[in-house]
Amino acid sequence: MAQILAPSTQWQMKLTKNTTTACPITPKMWNSLVMNPKRRVAKSTKFRVYAVKSDNGTVNRMEDLLNLDVSPYTDKIIAEYIWIGGTGIDVRSKSRTISKPVEHPSELPKWNYDGSSTGQAPGEDSEVILYPQAIFKDPFRGGKNILVICDAYTPAGEPIPTNKRYKAAQVFSNEKVANEVPWYGIEQEYTLLQTDVKWPLGWPVGGYPGPQGPYYCAAGADKSFGRDISDAHYKACLYAGINISGTNGEVMPGQWEYQVGPSVGIEAGDHIWCSRYILERITEQAGVVLSLDPKPIEGDWNGAGCHTNYSTKSMREEGGFEVIKKAILNLSLRHMDHIRAYGEGNERRLTGKHETADINTFSWGVANRGCSIRVGRDTEAQGKGYLEDRRPSSNMDPYVVTALLAETTLLWEPTLEAEALAAQKVAMKM
Repeated sequence: MAQILAPSTQWQMKLTKNTTTACPITPKMWNSLVMNPKRRVAKSTKFRVYAVKSDNGTVNRMEDLLNLDVSPYTDKIIAEYIWIGGTGIDVRSKSRTISKPVEHPSELPKWNYDGSSTGQAPGEDSEVILYPQAIFKDPFRGGKNILVICDAYTPAGEPIPTNKRYKAAQVFSNEKVANEVPWYGIEQEYTLLQTDVKWPLGWPVGGYPGPQGPYYCAAGADKSFGRDISDAHYKACLYAGINISGTNGEVMPGQWEYQVGPSVGIEAGDHIWCSRYILERITEQAGVVLSLDPKPIEGDWNGAGCHTNYSTKSMREEGGFEVIKKAILNLSLRHMDHIRAYGEGNERRLTGKHETADINTFSWGVANRGCSIRVGRDTEAQGKGYLEDRRPSSNMDPYVVTALLAETTLLWEPTLEAEALAAQKVAMKM
């Protein structure tokens, strides 16, 4: 139900016209209810919605119940257990009452779900076990209620195939990786679609807006579509404790981006998955469809990526640019291994056009957004910093991408012959 702050004159006239009994709440009364600074308001970050008589004379109090503060009456909290479904992209969740507030996932019980209903287990042996791994504040229920990021295991304790967090945790717990304190800054792009037609928000149904150019970071009703969703998501992530660092409108109209980081190690994946869940919930409430398709609209339109900025302790210290170039060399040798792990449908996006590199060719450059790997001007000038992997698609699994970057640049050692050949190619591109 939409939250009403100050109804427009048109809305008030509609109420009067369509109801058998005129709505008793006049514009003056609305001003008194909503704007009167002397009126006592409950201590809550949420707007109060005042009940309006419906056509049948009943009073809808659903919003009051949703905003109900139960903390004076019980120590119990609600934990929303969240996990990744069978597609490897979808997020699922269910709620559980916990006897008291918790501060660490180890205080939470394991739980289970029906894996046969998510494509993750056969019907004759469908139980999948959830292990709580990370906790965030719940921006929807408020109070001490929490969102819980979980990974999934068989009853025997084996990680199921879609549990990519398990391997990532092994990589990040490796002493060599941990000592390098890997930082990640992830740029999550997404597209908002109209519910019934699955066509981008703000686009004419069955038609197209004007060409790209006016929409990137733009303002205006004819250029920016879905800003309220982006802003609501931004604040909800800050409330939850997600390390969101910014947001902006993207090149294709109806497409947005937000950035999470810098995050260290496994935390990057936890924060991205929780931010995606929050975005799914917000678009659900707004009646808009969230798409992470890397090329939602074919033709002369930008795709959607998940550019991943990466650095290690050695890259951030003096002489780090040489370490970055060695990392790029390793990445060039494992290019197709990374492409296979960087998201479904990415071949439709990585065409060499629309600020992408060709999917089959590895390239790198300074300030070049048409390369596989981009190095910033400031990194080159300072001789230290980070690299940006522009290959991951918008639907990539952040556990897979972050762990693979650390593995390739810190743990994997190429043969001397391959390293020499790659070094020649890297030198030619400089």
